[in-house]
Amino acid sequence: MLEDTPIKKFDANNDPAKLARIGVHVTKRLNANPLVQQVEHADAQLYLYQGFLSKADCKTLIKKIDADAVPSTLYKGTEQAGFRTSYSCHLNRWDTFVAKVEARMSDVLGIENDYAETMQGQRYQVGQEFKAHHDFFHPSQNYWEQEGPSGGQRSWTAMIFLNEPEEGGATEFPHLGLGVRPQAGMMLMWNNMNLDGTLNYKTLHTGTPVAKGVKHVITKWYRQNNWLEINTPKDS
Repeated sequence: MLEDTPIKKFDANNDPAKLARIGVHVTKRLNANPLVQQVEHADAQLYLYQGFLSKADCKTLIKKIDADAVPSTLYKGTEQAGFRTSYSCHLNRWDTFVAKVEARMSDVLGIENDYAETMQGQRYQVGQEFKAHHDFFHPSQNYWEQEGPSGGQRSWTAMIFLNEPEEGGATEFPHLGLGVRPQAGMMLMWNNMNLDGTLNYKTLHTGTPVAKGVKHVITKWYRQNNWLEINTPKDS
């Protein structure tokens, strides 16, 4: 597991105070929603929203993923053979249907959608997996030089399971002793930070190998800062 060396000076793109405020805001929002269920654990904040998407909506997203999916990649310098063997694609946030789904997701968390990266669709076939990793960025890694100024640290993750493989494919959090079995339409949400806004290493998670069938999911990562504003080309 990657561990970061202590940050010697304040990094405005990895601001614990701001990340803690985001955490408090989202927590209040989720706790007030009767359709959202908290997964009780002392070491991390996780929530489930059963039936967030209809089966028809899930099928539409699956078609979009299958049409554009290519082999998944890792950040340069972190590549490991067999670490991430799925297929993935970036969904078009300007597509009317995708925009509608994204708006609903962001409304549940209470975060402006502009703070989210482009939503990613993923497909896992038999034997494919994503080994244990964190969703937050490690500021000690070379990629932080690019990702830090491009929206800052990742705060929350929202993942929707679009179908149910016949066997395998769970999302497991080994440090928490928790596993979530894919259920079509269910949204899983978690805070990548501790309550004080520091990196929560116990959110390490893995997409276990699919043993039978196919798994499709979409994942949405929210940033500390307005990601869309920073990453939208300015008119010359």
